[in-house]
Amino acid sequence: MTSKQAHKANFLTQKGLEHLEQELHELKYVRRPDIAERIGGASQTGGTDDNAEYEGAKDEQAFIEGRIRELENILSDAVVAPKNGGPKGIVTIGSNVTVTADDGAKRKYVVVGSAEAAPLEGRISNESPVGQALMGKKVGDKFEVKTPSGTHLYTITRVA
Repeated sequence: MTSKQAHKANFLTQKGLEHLEQELHELKYVRRPDIAERIGGASQTGGTDDNAEYEGAKDEQAFIEGRIRELENILSDAVVAPKNGGPKGIVTIGSNVTVTADDGAKRKYVVVGSAEAAPLEGRISNESPVGQALMGKKVGDKFEVKTPSGTHLYTITRVA
């Protein structure tokens, strides 16, 4: 075993992969040169000491560089889910799933990798409690999920 930490796979849908690649391109080829120009201009016009514009631009540069590194790491270990998902009717990365909760409420999810999760938009990570419970299940399967608000019972009513 080496001193390097083992990388875990970053599961992505094709759409998620394209979105992250687009964001990386924007950061590297549009925002990075723009911020470099702003830093140069701010340092020439007001020096670097007590220069709010310069400090703000340097802070933004640090954020952009950090996000570039993060995206490069995600993309270097990306595993793209097959376009048509896995076996038909089985929940995998990229599946659109409808579940009915024990209280009768229906919820729709798209199961994605953690890098493209957006729970408020219905895109849940395969690593989240609900996502983990869904993986490998099919229509009609029931499952429980323990959350801070208690244990909830769900039934899968649709997998696409």
